[in-house]
Amino acid sequence: MKKILVVDDEPSLRDLVELVLKREKYEVATAADGKTALAMAEAFKPDLILLDIMLPDMSGHQVCKQLNTNKRIPTIMVTARHETIDKVLGLELGADDYVTKPFEIMELLARIKALLRRANKEEEAESITHLELKLDIANMAVYKNEEEIVLTAKEYQLLELMARNMRKTFSRDELLQKVWGYDYMGDSRVVDICIARLRKKIEDDSGSPAHIVTVFGLGYRFGG
Repeated sequence: MKKILVVDDEPSLRDLVELVLKREKYEVATAADGKTALAMAEAFKPDLILLDIMLPDMSGHQVCKQLNTNKRIPTIMVTARHETIDKVLGLELGADDYVTKPFEIMELLARIKALLRRANKEEEAESITHLELKLDIANMAVYKNEEEIVLTAKEYQLLELMARNMRKTFSRDELLQKVWGYDYMGDSRVVDICIARLRKKIEDDSGSPAHIVTVFGLGYRFGG
């Protein structure tokens, strides 16, 4: 039984989502504020989090950032806001998807199932090594000179995709579709931002990268 943590300060919405998820045979825990959500994430160990952006003590963005500091938990942001910047920020901080209130419950369930399928695909006991960098695919971990590098969910997904396709050039649109999803409506610059952050973490010199290389006029590739 998959575990889902629902974080929302609206009792009626929180109770409704909990009821529907339990009918779908999910194990559910709830939280009404950010601090409780962080504590529940540690104790409950959810497979997925539904996280409202507007919380009374701290923003959902802040919660998402803290959650992704040391671990990767599939996260769907739930927001009443429609501004693209809020969605981009959430995705950049490690969220995997978002829904905007008011939402159809069937759409929410479909997004949950799709994200869980992606997150729980069959683990492959393999690794990818390039120079001093190593990707442990089975454990979704990245090491540089045998020291682990902490990445957000999106950073890891982007790196794994490119590393699995060594020396293949990806356009920004391809990366956007494959990592952020075909229904993502945000700015394609989110790819450049994510690449820049990855380079700071994995490259010796982010200005002269050895792993993620820019192919001018086309996009990016992994490997020289």
